[in-house]
Parts: sequence; structure tokens; C-alpha cells
Amino acid sequence: MSRTRTGGDAVVETLKALGARTAFGIPGQHALGLFDAIDREPSLRFVSNRVENNAAFAADGYARTTGEVAPLLVSTGPGALLTLASLQESRAAGVPVLGISSQVPVAGLGEARRGFLHELPDQQASFAGVVKSTRVVRHASQIPSALAEAWRDAAAAPPGPSWVEIPQDILLGPAGLPPVADVEGSPPALPPRAELIDAAARLLAGAERPAVLAGGGVARSGAHSALRELAERLQAPVATTFGGKDAFPWEHPLSLQSWLEDRHLTSFLEQADVLLVAGSGLGELSSNYHTFRPQGRLVQIEADLGKLESNHPALGIHADAAAALAALAARVPRRPEDPRVAERVADVKARVLARLDKQGLDTERAVLAAVRAALPDDAPSFWDMTILAYWAWSAWDPRSGRAHSGQGAGGLGYGLPAALGAAATAEGPVLAVSGDGGAMYSIAELATARQHDLAVTWLIVDDGGYGILREYMNAAFGAPAHTELARPDFVALSRSFGVPATSTTPERLQADLSAALAAPGPSVVVLPAVLRMFEPTHLAADTP
Repeated sequence: MSRTRTGGDAVVETLKALGARTAFGIPGQHALGLFDAIDREPSLRFVSNRVENNAAFAADGYARTTGEVAPLLVSTGPGALLTLASLQESRAAGVPVLGISSQVPVAGLGEARRGFLHELPDQQASFAGVVKSTRVVRHASQIPSALAEAWRDAAAAPPGPSWVEIPQDILLGPAGLPPVADVEGSPPALPPRAELIDAAARLLAGAERPAVLAGGGVARSGAHSALRELAERLQAPVATTFGGKDAFPWEHPLSLQSWLEDRHLTSFLEQADVLLVAGSGLGELSSNYHTFRPQGRLVQIEADLGKLESNHPALGIHADAAAALAALAARVPRRPEDPRVAERVADVKARVLARLDKQGLDTERAVLAAVRAALPDDAPSFWDMTILAYWAWSAWDPRSGRAHSGQGAGGLGYGLPAALGAAATAEGPVLAVSGDGGAMYSIAELATARQHDLAVTWLIVDDGGYGILREYMNAAFGAPAHTELARPDFVALSRSFGVPATSTTPERLQADLSAALAAPGPSVVVLPAVLRMFEPTHLAADTP
């Protein structure tokens, strides 16, 4: 007997026509029609996670690695709501995730209270302040258009998550439309306005001390070559935000790197007579905790209209960073190389390192150096909110592999599931880094790693608690409260999932991590160590 095509089939057909290759999520009662359809489509890989928020982090990691929209498939009510914190990260970091949730049957939508399992008064409203757009499908014929519109929303600059809800009876019922093949998900372009490029080019060409701060928008839009061309034409030093670390070569003579919590770097940027801020809203982490005070003219390129001039007055250019930087690079004249510029850049970095040298942080710097030496240059890394990640924000050289962290929204548990998402598409190893506190948020995803044989090496720095909160509380109150944690034997627990694991020391870390990264499939390396943060300098008076 032939099987009748369902609304679930229409969803899968639409995703395939839009170009989806991999999806993440967890089945649920109302979504069974969707997951039955996925199982019948071999070209769409499904990675089955263990907790919905981790599935959303995995979709985030996949989207950051590929630049593609990542489908996230979950069920009604509790399953859907568990994704909210993770989708907040994707929204803050500009990551294109398409969330698709089931819903109660159509008869239970709106004001009706039929008492269906997982029923919410207004599930859609829960997502309205988190994602870029929300839609509710009420007929199978709406599925292709709703998903295509949501796909475009997710991919359009600035990228971010979108949300579509489909009732259970629509997913299970007859599709009522031909097989989906002709849908368009290409996002609209966001080019800069010509008069703004003209004005910015005049400012930059006339600057005596131009500088650039490149944010995550530069990296997301693929503007690396345009940024380098512009910086070299202007002989402008370039600093990168924590979210834009790979936007400019780390060891380039014009690279100021990412020491944005240090007044030596902040002051240098403040003294530029024209500062170009590209792909950053100059938020808390990118402005040395809002102590940054530019003294010259500011030119800001930002795809998120709400962030344009939100913190400082500027010549605001609402545009995709790649398009705007390419247009500027074509307009500004090339200056001769000036060795004095590279000398000033080197002096800033030397001052930063000299300040670190006085803080007795040899172990912390050696641990980060060991991780960098162990990880292949082109391998991506995913960092949870932990002390070693805070070090990496400033000190990590991403080389040709991208470094990602959960610092967009700052929630715990990002590292492992996001790395699993990346490993679903990456050919080589992927590194995840967590503390023991963050590790407990996502420990169940070791089962996902094993089931799908994903090549992720998870470094867990076990310091017995929430290490960064411990430091904050010690500084603010003289003692920590509720930061110390009981935790499992991570090595034994990992092995119980069938995942190879080893305990290491700072001295053996490079060798142990290298071996784990070179082995096929998932692995865990546990480093028992209490690391300290470097002391940031937010105010000019702090500068020695």
C-alpha cells in the first residue's frame, strides 16, 4: 500500500530544496510526523541530541562552521522552551538557525484551552523577543512559503535565528500539495549607500592616525580579504573583538590582536583621529566594559540597525561588512608603508605583555600555549564560559581555524554541543573547552558524540567550581558563595559513555591533547587545575 505524503514530508522536502544538509534536534509526541519524514530522506542527515538546548547549540556550531542556515527540530512546550537560552546566544552572535517546533493541534491554538499535552497559552510569544521572526503554520499549503521566509530571515544580514511552529495534525495530515522543489531562500543583499561610502572614504583617506576595530560581523560576512586590503592601503592598525578574532591575521605587522581588556590597547584606539569600527556594536566586551572613549571621528559599519550608533556617535553605515569594506578598499588611496606604524603596534603589544609578566601567570599562559600547540592550525575550537576561555578571548591566535565562544549571550554549556555541530560537517578534529561547572550542563551529549562518532576532543578544566564566578566574588565580597561544586570523576564518566578519556597535567597537556585530537571519534581530556584570570585595566589610571 502506498504511503500518503504528509505535512511532515512537505517540511523535509522544503528543507532539502532550500539546501539543508544536516539538522539537529530531539523528537517529541507532537513532532512524530516530522521525524518519520526525516527518516525517509537519506540526503538530510539528522543528529539526535540529548537535551533541546544542546541541540540548539549544536545547530549554532554547525551554522558558524559552514555559514549555512542550520535547521533545529524540536517538539511542543517543554522541548521548544528549552531552546530559548541557546537561541539567545545565536541571536546575540549573529548565527543563522532555523527553529522548527511542533504545536498542539490547530483546534488548540489561540484562545482555545483544550488541555492538550504541552499546551501553552501562546508558545509563539515566548520566542518573540529572542529570535528575528516567528511564524505559525495553520495549513499544509503554508509550509513551503513559511519555511522559505524564515530561512531568508535567518540568513539575511545581520543573521540570526528564526522560528516556525507547525501543529501536530498538520504534520500528520495529508500534504495536499505537489512535492516541494521550487522555493527560494536566498537572503536580500545589504549594500552600503554610496554617499556614506564617499564620506567614510574621505575621512579615512585624510586621517593621520587611522585605526580599525573589527568585530564578529567581519568574520561572519567573509570580509577578511577586504579588511586586510583596506588596512594595508591605509596603513591602519587593526584590533579585533573577541567575536571577530579571525577577522585579521594575528601576526600581521598591523595587528593589535584582541587585548580589549587592557588600557594600553584601548587608549591606542581612543587616540585614532579616525576609527573605523566594522561589524561591532561596541558593546560591553568590545569597549573595555564601556570605558572606551574615542577622541576622534568614528565610522561604524553595522548590519544590525539597532546597534548603529547605539553606544557612540558615528558616521553610521548600515550595511553588510563585506560589501562596505570592499567598497572602502576600492575608494581609498594606497599609502606607502610606514615602519613607524608597525613600531607603534609592536610597542602596544609589548606593553600588554609586560603588564602580564608582572602578574605571576606563568601556568595560565603555558596552559593556553599548550592547547594552541596541540590543535592543528585549521581546526575550529569552541569555548564555554570558563577562565581558560576568558584568556582565549584576548590571547588566542586562531590561525586558519575559527575560534567560537558562548560570549554573545554568556550562558554556560556552549562548548561541547556547539563543537558537535561543527564536527557534523568538519573533516578534521574539533576542540571543545569547558570548565567542570559548564561541563555538567552538557555531559549528556557525550552520548550524542558516541552515537554519531563525531570527532570532538573535549578539554575539561576541573577547578572544583564556577571558577570565574569564584574570582568575581572574591574580588567583590572577599569570599565566594555557592561557587564550589561536587562533580563526578569525569574520566570514568566519559569512559562509561564509551568515549576514551584521560587525566592530564599542565606539563603533559600538549602531548595528551595532541594524541586525543589525532585519534578518530570523540575523546575527553581532563585537566585538574585552578587557573587565575589576568587583571584587566579598565581605567587610564590603572595603566602603569
